[in-house]
Amino acid sequence: MIKVITYGTYDLLHQGHLNLLKRAKALGDWLIVGVTNDNFDRERGKLNVCNNVLERVEAVKATGLADQIVIEDYVGQKIDDIQKYDVDIFAIGSDWEGKFDYLNEYCKVVYLPRTEGISSTMLRENLQDDIRIGIIGCGRIANRFAPESTFVSYAQVAGVYDINEETAQSFSEAHGISKVYKSPGELIEDVQAVYIATPHLSHYELCKQAILKKKHVLCETPMVLNGNEARELFRLAEENKVVLMEANKTAHSPAFNHLITMIKSGLIGDVVDVSASESKLWGERFTRELDPKQAGGSMYELGSYPLLPIIKLMGTNFTHVALYSKMEHGVDIYTRGIVQYPNGIGSFQLGLGVKTEGNLVISGTKGYAYVPSPWWLTDYYEFRFEDQNQNKKFFYKWDGSGLRYEIQEFLSCIFNHRQGTARLRSEESIAMADIMQQLGERKNVMTI
Repeated sequence: MIKVITYGTYDLLHQGHLNLLKRAKALGDWLIVGVTNDNFDRERGKLNVCNNVLERVEAVKATGLADQIVIEDYVGQKIDDIQKYDVDIFAIGSDWEGKFDYLNEYCKVVYLPRTEGISSTMLRENLQDDIRIGIIGCGRIANRFAPESTFVSYAQVAGVYDINEETAQSFSEAHGISKVYKSPGELIEDVQAVYIATPHLSHYELCKQAILKKKHVLCETPMVLNGNEARELFRLAEENKVVLMEANKTAHSPAFNHLITMIKSGLIGDVVDVSASESKLWGERFTRELDPKQAGGSMYELGSYPLLPIIKLMGTNFTHVALYSKMEHGVDIYTRGIVQYPNGIGSFQLGLGVKTEGNLVISGTKGYAYVPSPWWLTDYYEFRFEDQNQNKKFFYKWDGSGLRYEIQEFLSCIFNHRQGTARLRSEESIAMADIMQQLGERKNVMTI
């Protein structure tokens, strides 16, 4: 039996893909098709893929040409797959001529002619127009969002609004944005989607205003500080058939997603404890981040990030939450939280003006995962076991400030008519808001 293997993204499967698969199939008796994983695509800078990996696998399967389908996850996998599946021929499109000659050491390499005049890039250009995004709030994070959006296909920042018109004007000039709006309502009317990067307490009203105008919303984390408000917003988004997504950059990073997937596959056994920390030493007392009238404090400012791995891995059905906070001038400068589940525990430490080790440790019945500080900018992690010879280390690329990943997922949801993202589900955002609400209501909060 002659085995043939080929690889591709197979986004928006078209006749060119079919022709290539037929030519590969004709080379042997058994065709293995490698489909690139979403995370692998992002690591290679491909942020314009329309279909997710499951949709692309199903499309390839539906052709009836693949005898076997594998997922391509990492650089160097082609050699591993060739050896693992005892492949005789590696086939790829002629536009890659010479790029895979190094594989001749392991099997025969064949470059197949491609179909002229058609490609996924051309289809994307014909099928999709740019999404006009308006930025509301021109502060620190928005200044990262604007340049990051330029790395994502179809993202067009069309205008900005800030309560301070001079700030908005300076922002637009710095980032080459054509229009400054006089009010958030004027901006919302004129765009297809909004990115909300205002102080926490304004998020709810701005999200609601945009959703009711049937605009897609990407809102900075924490989206809201009240679980009931979160439930209402997600319900309204569903009723109005728009995307509402919380902009938690860690939730959308390739490394963090791969970490969660590997743990859920059982690599370290059953998860019993998730412990995460984040802290910053804030130089000035009189800032928004430490102002009780503007929802300042460590829980509201930082809590979304340590809560993320706890809820992703342990779920939303916690049975009890206890918070221990050191209060100064009306805000928590330090909070330790214990989230109790039927079969495990989540714990987190947060500090603004109190410094602690910012790592992530996930304990399981077979081993544990360790992500060093700053774990929320995940680019490296380890799996550690009783037998140290089984330990594994994983390295990833973190591009820019990381916002391009959440922007790409936001646009992917819009283009593919997905109501939300699996990377941070609506019920997970709601659960985080429920826990933050406990601090505001001083429910199960012990102060020190």
